Amino acid sequence: MSFQQGLSGLNAASKTLEVIGNNVSNANTVGFKQSRAEFADVFANSLTGSGTSQIGIGTKISTVAQQFTQGNITSTNNPLDIAINGGGFFRMSNDGAITYTRNGQFQMDKFGYIVNSEGNRLTGYTADTAGVLSTGAPSELNINTADLQPTATTEVTGVVNLDSRNTTLTAAGFDPADPTTYHNSSAVTVFDSLGNAHNIQSFFVKTGAGTWDVFTTADGVSTTVLPAPTSTLTFNGTGVAPTSVPALPTVNFTPTTGASPVALTIDYTDSTQFGSNFSVNALTQDGYSSGRLSGFSTSNDGMIIGRYTNGQSRVLGQVVLASFVNPNGLQSLGGNAWAESGTSGNPLVGPPNTGGFGVLQSSAIEDSNVDLTAELVNMITAQRVYQANAQTIKTQDQVLQTLVNLR
Repeated sequence: MSFQQGLSGLNAASKTLEVIGNNVSNANTVGFKQSRAEFADVFANSLTGSGTSQIGIGTKISTVAQQFTQGNITSTNNPLDIAINGGGFFRMSNDGAITYTRNGQFQMDKFGYIVNSEGNRLTGYTADTAGVLSTGAPSELNINTADLQPTATTEVTGVVNLDSRNTTLTAAGFDPADPTTYHNSSAVTVFDSLGNAHNIQSFFVKTGAGTWDVFTTADGVSTTVLPAPTSTLTFNGTGVAPTSVPALPTVNFTPTTGASPVALTIDYTDSTQFGSNFSVNALTQDGYSSGRLSGFSTSNDGMIIGRYTNGQSRVLGQVVLASFVNPNGLQSLGGNAWAESGTSGNPLVGPPNTGGFGVLQSSAIEDSNVDLTAELVNMITAQRVYQANAQTIKTQDQVLQTLVNLR
């Protein structure tokens, strides 16, 4: 009598229960991918070849295959938490040893590196101080927390509407301290090379039909020798697209803060002269003061964008993802990590949201893809299978006992 079929069936059911138990125990493990035990039947070789009446000798475990299906996305309050929605793995480095994970629970260590709970560092493309990415080989991502350097203003662009109904004044009588010597004014804050703020004020004086002189002061001091204007705007009969003399006037002044002299152009050539009240429709400048990093977030294409206290933003780096032709060939290392193996194929590395890579979601994590309901049902089935195989062994034993007792 043979007990092998029953014993192999018990072993198969036991392994199934182990896999189910591992899945259930990791139902709350972020980035965990459930496994499935796969079995194959076993037949003994025959010296005379196979026959139609050949009986198998049981089952064996073929493989335990992980199921790399998408887990649910859950929002968190940690801006460093990142979830992958789609294909790919995070590429982690531990002193140059590369591993891969779907667990996006990250934090920053004392050196500014983005790390997981195992201390492995997230890799990607690093950026220089100007926010330009180095898209060569991925390296460990480090968040630069240094203050953002100031940028001196070089251009002021304004769009105003000048009231064509105003009466004319003489340019020679202009005095910035006397509001009766000009019609309207506008002001904008600009910055020198050290990030210090300065007030640039433009005064508009109608000196003829369709002609306006523009005077400029910096921190209350005229930038020209009065009564010479900075520029003159001349409108045609439609009141649009004025010509400016000079075309883009340059305002020069030397700050008292020790910064480099400031030279900036002022462009009002998109302004209008209509029969309506004066209005400032747009007034921008291209400089900013120094800023301190106040926070950062990750966009869906992996860009890590830093936000600064001066209102500016800068690219600090880009997260990359890795994919494999055969992810089931990856070697499980524990700690939510896999390693490349000979059967997985070489990793393909690239930015998220390109090719077959998924998109990233900041302040979110990917839950385990374990379906507890399905696992509990599978557990009942495996239990029944175990009981049935135990029953075959019991029956075999009873038959053998009957044969032994024959007289």
